[in-house]
Amino acid sequence: MAAVATALSRSPWWGGAVVGGGLLIGISFLSISSSVDQIAARRRVLFAVLKLAGRYALLGFLAYVMIARLRLPPLGLIAGASSVMAAAAVEAIGFLRKKDEAVSLARKKNT
Repeated sequence: MAAVATALSRSPWWGGAVVGGGLLIGISFLSISSSVDQIAARRRVLFAVLKLAGRYALLGFLAYVMIARLRLPPLGLIAGASSVMAAAAVEAIGFLRKKDEAVSLARKKNT
């Protein structure tokens, strides 16, 4: 997605923004998953919640730096954050299509 953004805009800043958005969503995923694991294990719940809040503050700061200081396009950051979801959707659709094909083949064999 970063290569497409760079090619369409003819500017490396858009590609960097897409990569930056992907970085933000990756950090967000890691922070949520580790905090949920700690809370689910009921180990130091208050500390886990404070740690999660601190990580979200860090994410907000990173987004601010990328937009205000590095002057990356906000739409590129959104595209980068959405690219993970888009990739998961493509994989899910492919999985469902393979499953439907397998079910239809099994039905043809039984008839």
